[in-house]
Amino acid sequence: MAFRMSGPDTYKPVYIMDSYESYEKYFFDSPRDELIHSSSSGNSGSSIPSYQIRDCLEIQSPDTLDSDPDMMKLKLQELERALLADNAVDGDYDMFGTGLRMEVEGEWFDPIRTDSLHDSPKKSSSSGSFPGSISSNKEVLNVSSRSPKQRLIECAAILSEGNIEEASAIINELRQTVSIQGDPPQRIAAYMVEGLAARMAVSGKYLYKALRCKEPPSSDRLAAMQILFEVCPCFKFGFMAANGAIIEAFKDEKIVHIIDFDISQGSQYVALIQTIAKQPGKPPLLRLTGVDDPESVQRLNGGLELVGLRLEKLAEVLGVTSEFRAVPSKTALVIPSMLDCRPGEALIVNFAFQLHHMPDESVSTINERDQLLRMVKSMNPKLVTVIEQDVNTNTTPFFPRFIEAYSYYSAVFDSLDATLPRESQDQMNVERQCLARDIVNIVACEGEEGIERYEVAGKWRARMTMAGFKSFPMSSDVIDMTRKLIREYYDRYKLKEDLGTLHFGWEDKSLIVASAWS
Repeated sequence: MAFRMSGPDTYKPVYIMDSYESYEKYFFDSPRDELIHSSSSGNSGSSIPSYQIRDCLEIQSPDTLDSDPDMMKLKLQELERALLADNAVDGDYDMFGTGLRMEVEGEWFDPIRTDSLHDSPKKSSSSGSFPGSISSNKEVLNVSSRSPKQRLIECAAILSEGNIEEASAIINELRQTVSIQGDPPQRIAAYMVEGLAARMAVSGKYLYKALRCKEPPSSDRLAAMQILFEVCPCFKFGFMAANGAIIEAFKDEKIVHIIDFDISQGSQYVALIQTIAKQPGKPPLLRLTGVDDPESVQRLNGGLELVGLRLEKLAEVLGVTSEFRAVPSKTALVIPSMLDCRPGEALIVNFAFQLHHMPDESVSTINERDQLLRMVKSMNPKLVTVIEQDVNTNTTPFFPRFIEAYSYYSAVFDSLDATLPRESQDQMNVERQCLARDIVNIVACEGEEGIERYEVAGKWRARMTMAGFKSFPMSSDVIDMTRKLIREYYDRYKLKEDLGTLHFGWEDKSLIVASAWS
């Protein structure tokens, strides 16, 4: 796949992946009809009716459920939708009161709306579940005058109907007009079009895995992640809010044990240890446990052991007594006995951008996401902090999921554009190594291959409540401190408190949510 990197007087193609044709040739050898069928199917691409709870609990024969796991899965999905009210917690409302919410019926669909579908090719099950279904057998006028956004949405709609040929033509056209060095709409289009190509070639999972594995955490990717947290402060604000709640939980405690299920490079705890050291009086003993996936690239490169040594050394220099312990296990396999919790210590669990990676009931009846929350609740923690992206890419069918992802990442790209020079290598590294692979996974992958399964704040609130947690609202001190720091950045960054949850956003779009639970 070639991205055009074009400046005022130069043109240089940069090849980051093979072309669409190579996807089909390399990853599978099947007729075109099979390609259409595969790319039109998938768990998330199906439209499941939103029944009432009584309908979800309609009595079925035990034999029927035992012999038909698909029926069991469907019933669980219907119950989950009714209980968690997907439609009632849509993440695209006007959180910050600017009146700039996305108009689905206006800007997105009017330019590309056509007559009702009559004799179009094979359609995915989601084509009738979202407004503005596009006819795939008619030519659209004034194609050249449309923006990359409009062409992307048209392509996604056509692809959701199974029209590979027409979608392929739009993808080839977009590749000639978008650039990863252009303005934000150009850059996001460049990455999303490759997600569409990967989806069309049924190769999204391979591309995502390649993007994950090719970036060694010891070099460019780690630097890019650090830059992302600095220049897109919504991520940084999420860590700060969680740290503020954790510091308040330290009061009157002699031993504090923090368990982190995705500690990454420990940046959150560098700031936390520095803050602890500045608190009056003798700081408590800090025990820090990090869960480490033994198959992760980070562990193969030293991983959590090096992170732990760095944090222990920092704590020693600052006069904070600390212990670090790594647990080499996949999160889904962790049980309380592996975490070495001790009597008399205050237990705190931190979920920072991790829970969305856990499969839920829409992927498997095992529902590892809620299972993990219930296990943590059984350990009776003093505090649980959750930081997540505020967008629904989990249960929505492909087409509306594509639109939500475009809206969300457009705001992220805009914020980067306002913070870094457009020609900055840092900006390109952040977008390619931190954002591009997430976009590809959201757009191209379905079912269990979907890794970036984000949910909106209301959905997390429902999950935490059903697991037995109670909201632990951020204190006014934490909110005031965060608001003060936000003022040091652009005034287009916003902070809003809603039902105990802090929303950090760019203009009208909520990007990150931070909450605390007990």
